[in-house]
Amino acid sequence: MAKKIAKLIFAIAGAAAGAGLVVAVDRIIVSLGYLSLYDVMYTWGLAIIFAAAGIIFAIIFYIFSPKLIDAAAASIRKLETHLSSMAIDDVVYCVLGLITGLIIAFLFSTLTSAVKPAWLGFILDVIMYVLFAYLGWSVMSKRRGNISSLPAVPKGKVKAGMAKPKLLDTSVIIDGRIADICATGIIEGTLIVPAFVLQELQHIADSSDTLKRNRGRRGLDILKSMQENCILPINIVSNDYEDITEVDSKLIRLAADMRGVVVTNDYNLNKVAAVRNVPVLNINELANAVKPVALPGEEMLIQIVKEGKEPGQGVGYLEDGTMIVVEGGRKLMGETVEVAVTTVLQTAAGRMIFARIK
Repeated sequence: MAKKIAKLIFAIAGAAAGAGLVVAVDRIIVSLGYLSLYDVMYTWGLAIIFAAAGIIFAIIFYIFSPKLIDAAAASIRKLETHLSSMAIDDVVYCVLGLITGLIIAFLFSTLTSAVKPAWLGFILDVIMYVLFAYLGWSVMSKRRGNISSLPAVPKGKVKAGMAKPKLLDTSVIIDGRIADICATGIIEGTLIVPAFVLQELQHIADSSDTLKRNRGRRGLDILKSMQENCILPINIVSNDYEDITEVDSKLIRLAADMRGVVVTNDYNLNKVAAVRNVPVLNINELANAVKPVALPGEEMLIQIVKEGKEPGQGVGYLEDGTMIVVEGGRKLMGETVEVAVTTVLQTAAGRMIFARIK
């Protein structure tokens, strides 16, 4: 319904533009020294010209209105996303810069009021207002760090917006560790859950596969718990990209538009985001970073629980889940043995320790 009304408004605007074009052409004819259309034509002839121009432009505007409406809606969404990702004091100072630019443009417009013809003066005024408004906003945004901040948030409260927004993907919500990490207070900013991620989570929860259904429901329960208990604000945003089908691609695009950080434990998403120059907080990398460091030569007791991929290898695990590959450990499966660390391999997917039987 809203699109139909918008199309009607565009059609009316087109009709007005058509009539205005006839008037503009008439003024140009007069300025060239010729008689006005009002002087050389009958009233019914002028009426036909105005009606024809109005109808033609109304049809043109109506035909192209869907693209114009979509472009305007996309621009509004981008502006909304950008503003929502800014700190409140940044918005205040940028608005002050915008107002300052408009005031300067108004002062300069007094100098162009005498410009002839009038339409040239009008064009100059429009250019000045747009230019100075943009400069006011842009300069204040870039030089914001040189200005003292607004009154600080009371101690104990999280000042959301000073840090980049964190966009959660489906895997990290289902994983659940993000809730514990947020509870520590080491993450700042607003947590963003896009509607398309929430929709994917719902699809997983409605899956006919029992394992997927349990994972989806676990993710929804964790998200609900975070909304109730997390010290950070959690926003559900409706931004979507109809030209993109994959959820991961949408998430990366949204993070780029919001200048935010993707929070995930998906190794492939981590790599794609890095290629797109989008910051990523990988929960697995964070978990690995806080694990105890195992140095070559260090000794430890490990229970060999299964065979390794290579002949003769056995595999065991530390309490934190770190895999230890023991050379020659296959023959000691089920036993607890003392091993010495030989190599530590660190990857975005996790940490692996290679050891030999002591």
